[in-house]
Amino acid sequence: MEALRGPHNLIRLIRTGATFERTGAMAVVLDAMDAPRALRVAIRLFAAPFRWLGYEGDPEMPPATRAITALGPAYIKFGQILSTRPDVVGDELAVQLRVLQDSLPPFPTPQAKRAVAIELGQPVDKLFSEFSDPVAAASIAQVHRARLAETGETVAVKVLRPGIEKAFRRDIEAFYFAARMIERLSPASRRLRPVEVIAHFESVVLGELDLRLEAAAAAEFAANTAKDQGFAVPTLRWHLSGRRVMTMGWVDGIGAAEVAQIDAAGHDRKRLAARVLQLFLAHALRDGFFHGDMHQGNLKVGPDGTLIALDFGIMGRIDEYTRRVYAEIIFGFIRKDYKRVAEVHFEAGYVPADRDVDAFASALRAVGEPIFGMDASRISMARLLNYLFEVTERFGMETRTELILLQRTMVVVEGVARTLDPHINIWEASRPVVEDYIRESIGPKSVARDLGRTVQVLSRFGPRLPALAEAALVRQSHPEPEPRRRDLPPIGWIAVGAALTAAAGWVASLV
Repeated sequence: MEALRGPHNLIRLIRTGATFERTGAMAVVLDAMDAPRALRVAIRLFAAPFRWLGYEGDPEMPPATRAITALGPAYIKFGQILSTRPDVVGDELAVQLRVLQDSLPPFPTPQAKRAVAIELGQPVDKLFSEFSDPVAAASIAQVHRARLAETGETVAVKVLRPGIEKAFRRDIEAFYFAARMIERLSPASRRLRPVEVIAHFESVVLGELDLRLEAAAAAEFAANTAKDQGFAVPTLRWHLSGRRVMTMGWVDGIGAAEVAQIDAAGHDRKRLAARVLQLFLAHALRDGFFHGDMHQGNLKVGPDGTLIALDFGIMGRIDEYTRRVYAEIIFGFIRKDYKRVAEVHFEAGYVPADRDVDAFASALRAVGEPIFGMDASRISMARLLNYLFEVTERFGMETRTELILLQRTMVVVEGVARTLDPHINIWEASRPVVEDYIRESIGPKSVARDLGRTVQVLSRFGPRLPALAEAALVRQSHPEPEPRRRDLPPIGWIAVGAALTAAAGWVASLV
């Protein structure tokens, strides 16, 4: 089957380049990337003959937006990420791409009403006394403002685009094809695991294609952040939500990208910028569950200055051990303790054990010192990640697929913060949150907590531990099953000790 799809995917990738060339986006993107002249000439010469294969797109849109919109939902997702990075793609291109966040062409309202009626099993007029035309349209769904027939409450109804699953699958297949080709043609790229990166991206976005999963994520996120001052999540309406439809409470506010309106409303943009960054770190480190698509289009500023999050289709989750590693790395950079940052990389297995930890620490110093010597407005997470990429490549560090969304969202959040406050110092803003987490998670209290959890886990298996220990000892002592042995090897005493410890904890829990 893959062999049959290969030509189709190759044509899809050629069409991507042709679309960028036909819409004029190729020159815009190469200029924004400040690509070397040789690379510009090579790309343009390759794409020019296939120009006729490219999609024309909407001539009313700027070139880059026109090309990405014509190519489909997966490309739009990448464009949304870049729209928050004016320091990477330039101010002009970032402004062009910002329309991808929530201002795409909508599909007709009658189609949306039919989808709602089918999903919820009742006519729209019976459920809602009002149902507006789309108020926002993104790559995967669009939002309508409606009024509940029973209570008169204003709500937001999110409806998936028709045929979005098929369109996204087509794009993802082309991405997989490109990733496999890269691995075959460039063995050095395999450490970056391009196929796994695409698989991760696919799993994340597939979650957006089932609004029941987004509803569950919104509910969990709301519960986790209920006590966060100055932050809110709209209330979910479960009885009006399903696989292709989700209903939440309506929120009024100013978009995080509308700087002039935020100023006119009298909000403190510097405080908001720091709050955006601190909230993201708090959710990632404290809860291990964070908003993975926190761009300007998904944030509003309420009348009282509360930050209101929207769109919970992409959420990130990281385990507690990884959170501690991540916090120690950030904290080490904040304190300029490059030796400790290096040790953490080795302890976590991020860098092969046969490499020199001191040499790695020196390389990290070369990454950090130039950045800390810059003016606050020039300190950039994007630049740091770029430097880190170069260092980790030299030391054989493989791409950590579980951290891709976390790293990407950190870059996006930095972009949002810089929109609100171009002079924000991301390290100073991050310090209080990271320090609080370090105090809570790395110290005597956390050690006692970890030991307590270990005893609880062992105690739950208390009744089974003797049999497990016996079976293990039998396998260790003889290839054939045999009865109990009186003389236990050293590992046997360890197993028995663990069993006794667990049993003691189990008994104590019953007293």
